[in-house]
Amino acid sequence: MLKLLSLSLLQCLCLAFGQVFLKLAMKNAQKFCFEWNVIKSYLTNWNLLFSGLSMTSAMLIWFYILKHFEFSVAYPLTSFSYVFGVLASMWVFGESIPFTRWIGLFFIVLGTFFLLK
Repeated sequence: MLKLLSLSLLQCLCLAFGQVFLKLAMKNAQKFCFEWNVIKSYLTNWNLLFSGLSMTSAMLIWFYILKHFEFSVAYPLTSFSYVFGVLASMWVFGESIPFTRWIGLFFIVLGTFFLLK
């Protein structure tokens, strides 16, 4: 069970990093249209590249998890990506997190604990 939890946390971290890089990429991106200058700006956007690499890593880890563990236990563990996403929104983007959201994250972690017991 520890192996599943470790892999799931790594997969969720990769997903969260992918979303953070995507947010950073879109923050500075031009409005998309089929003009070479715009397409070139997307193709040379490092944050977009890192987003794709992070999400691809998450997908490959997810493939392994699906192959080796029960879906009914593995899938709910992906909810940790919400926890990592909220933490990233606070640390990377400087967003303030209301108390009710912290309560929600507490219940996600608590629910995952009961799931693994």
